[in-house]
Amino acid sequence: MDTNELRKGTTFYLNGELYQVREYQHHKPGRGHAIIRTKLRNLHTGAIIPKTFTSSDRVEEAFVERRTMQYLYAGQEGYHFMDMKTYDQINIGDALIAEKSGYLKENMEYTVAMHGNEPLDVELPPAVELKVIKAELAVAGDTAGGANKTVVCETGLKVQVPLFVKEGTTIRVETTNGKYVTRV
Repeated sequence: MDTNELRKGTTFYLNGELYQVREYQHHKPGRGHAIIRTKLRNLHTGAIIPKTFTSSDRVEEAFVERRTMQYLYAGQEGYHFMDMKTYDQINIGDALIAEKSGYLKENMEYTVAMHGNEPLDVELPPAVELKVIKAELAVAGDTAGGANKTVVCETGLKVQVPLFVKEGTTIRVETTNGKYVTRV
């Protein structure tokens, strides 16, 4: 595959390792070849590296299959998912999930990127609905530091919310930045 075809989310082989494009920028100087600046994530180690390509470079594209899977539970070995077509269960390690664990809700369906039988990534929806299990009481007039407070959701995720949100309330949280959207 030509490096001009690289886009965010593209998976390919580089020096025998599997990488995914996290950021992509195409730059065409006045003369010469175009330059493609990328930030790549090594899908085995999780390391993010910057890499610059010229428009004449080529890389080997990797076939990635996206499967719908239901999140079952978190165990000592990692996070357990079930394929919705074959009912096969897979275990995804802590390193791959990392900061996404706060958005994983039991029995919810997610898209899992697979390379053969190896899970590469769990794709989150744009927002998730989580129940607040711990919230401090808001004190009237306590707005010197902004009209927000921190609550803990059912998955352990901590979110900044407006003062009117109470325990037991279900809230919608963006998965891209972890910000409160609205009450549900």
